[in-house]
Amino acid sequence: MSRHVVAVAVTDGAPVFELAVPCEVFGIDRSDLVDPWYELRLCAAEPGPVRVASGLQVPAPHSLDELVAADTVIVGACSRQIRLAPPADLVDAVRAAYEKGRRIVALCTGAYILAAAGLLDGRRATLHWMNSADVAGRFPGVEFDTRALYIDDGDILTSAGTGATIDLCLHVVRSDHGAAVANEVARRMVVPPHREGGQTQYTTPLPRPRLASERIDSLAPILEWARARLHEPLTVPRLARRAHLSERTFARRFHDHLGTTPLQWLLQERVRLAQELLETTEETVESIAARAGFGTGANLRHHFRRVTSVSPHNYRQAFRRREPSIGGVERGNETANAQIQR
Repeated sequence: MSRHVVAVAVTDGAPVFELAVPCEVFGIDRSDLVDPWYELRLCAAEPGPVRVASGLQVPAPHSLDELVAADTVIVGACSRQIRLAPPADLVDAVRAAYEKGRRIVALCTGAYILAAAGLLDGRRATLHWMNSADVAGRFPGVEFDTRALYIDDGDILTSAGTGATIDLCLHVVRSDHGAAVANEVARRMVVPPHREGGQTQYTTPLPRPRLASERIDSLAPILEWARARLHEPLTVPRLARRAHLSERTFARRFHDHLGTTPLQWLLQERVRLAQELLETTEETVESIAARAGFGTGANLRHHFRRVTSVSPHNYRQAFRRREPSIGGVERGNETANAQIQR
């Protein structure tokens, strides 16, 4: 089986972190998890090293023609100069890759390149919240949602800045190889496999008086408590009591911290647990439904399909094609089919 080629566009003055993340996720050999793993290619308009931020030089031995030929194209965050005047050859290459049916991923301000190529017109996309006013004015045909950490719109994916590039790259791995593999990559990187909420929890807040207790408050203990009891009936009143808050205060604080409601968060966590159980066990759908807190198999099927767009059976068929590896970690030998990825 041939490797899935991930090509990263390297531009002058590119931020280092957003360039390093895809190198870490896709460029390190992880064939003990999935064999073959991805093949990473760094591409630029001209051969030779590219000077990125902080004066670092990055080898980019591959051309933009190889970018077009890749299976997944990643356009990393770019400097202000590149955002103001996107290189025509890069814009053309990204557009050509899209027309060939490649998966296109923009990390943070890489969305400027996709927008300049016309790929985001009429679509929902995201990037760093600090760029929201500028990008909205320059590309009015794009629905920029700067609340999201990342957005998967099928063949085009976009992310917010810096840390959210990790979220999106892990999401790509999860889409291709399942939650168990993505979780293991996250463990090796010592990062959460999935972060709750959106960018709103990181934006500059409007000035308002706040109590000291509000400033130091954290929902982490109640989230961990709930994750350990997903099989139990969990309601907003029960969670609020556990947090020693009124229902209204708890719901408001939950939304302020995570950008979602307690019940939506519970549904996401239960579906995520069901995904991992479908991948890593032979338990029946009824058993998994009970362990994940859905009660019945019918209830699990309903919510699972609504969240993932596929049935539990099809999800298991796509991600259970694994052979044992050393240490009990499962080794994948096939990527997920197109209905899971899109």
